Amino acid sequence: MPLIATEAIVLHAFDYLESSRIVRLATREAGLVSVVARGAKRPRSAFGALDLFAYGTAHISVRPQRDLHTLTKFDATGNRISLGATLARFASAAMLSELVMRFGHEESGRDLFFPLARGLDQLQESGGDATADTALAAAWQLVSAMGFAPSVTECANCHSSVGEDTAAPFDLRAGGVLCDRCADNARARRTLPASARAALRAWLAGDSFPLGDAPTRKAHQRLLREFLAEHLSDGRPLTAFLSWEKMSEQDAA
Repeated sequence: MPLIATEAIVLHAFDYLESSRIVRLATREAGLVSVVARGAKRPRSAFGALDLFAYGTAHISVRPQRDLHTLTKFDATGNRISLGATLARFASAAMLSELVMRFGHEESGRDLFFPLARGLDQLQESGGDATADTALAAAWQLVSAMGFAPSVTECANCHSSVGEDTAAPFDLRAGGVLCDRCADNARARRTLPASARAALRAWLAGDSFPLGDAPTRKAHQRLLREFLAEHLSDGRPLTAFLSWEKMSEQDAA
């Protein structure tokens, strides 16, 4: 069985049998993988704590044609413990992890590693309303890395340019804004203000964009949820996403 060493982030872990754990990892080289860490619960194991959101180098014995591989060692270099300092940070990090675990796989997971790592690192430094804004930016960057970035500067249907400083119709099924001509034939659409389009452009480019008020933030969360449902949903609810969205609403109340 081939052995690989790759940068990895712990997304989920649970106990298995008496002394082992099964861990879900986002890795730089192997994408999204599930591994069994045999003896991880024993004192002086080779895995450390394998805490949620911890990162380091994972040594994985790959089992071809199998969904569960073997983790032989985990050299932790950081734990991102500050993500648990506030409920907002933890809920945001859990939401990002859920997106990767639900929609990533071995191939696409390679492209998700750096946007996820960057988003988690930025969340560690966030506070107040900036936490939700940081989470929105990171979520859209993950969507982009999956190959589903919405079109915000040109028509998603005919690809003609749409002026950046104006409001524009947004069609979920088409996957972005529409020009006036194509909007006439769209059944399900909404209007995105110029400021909302500017936020999406910034987030997709990896930049920050403070939203400023709770109603605007809520509208962006709803847009993201509906976009995910249209383009990536497998029919199951995104429980961490819904908890993150609900918590943001409660904080704004």
